[in-house]
Amino acid sequence: MEIQSAFNAGVQGFQKANEDAYKAAENIATSVGITPESYGIGQDNNQISNSAIQNPDTAVNLTQSVVDLRVAEFQAKASANVIVSADENLGTLLDVRV
Repeated sequence: MEIQSAFNAGVQGFQKANEDAYKAAENIATSVGITPESYGIGQDNNQISNSAIQNPDTAVNLTQSVVDLRVAEFQAKASANVIVSADENLGTLLDVRV
């Protein structure tokens, strides 16, 4: 495996983790009744809807979204480790070559 492909794999994994985390966070916000329209600063629209939390389907969706968020976190950490390892290997190769 080339160093460049290891870097690319790490960056692509990190980007995928970022997308997954954003999607999971959006699902969590929607599940608890926060809509994009309620993101305004200084508004009281950010209160969580109790009916959204008490709905069993929403609770399952919320649980799955939290799990997806944690998976994205671990994916980001693993991808960061791939990038660090590729960087260290490249540094070692440069040290050996010089």
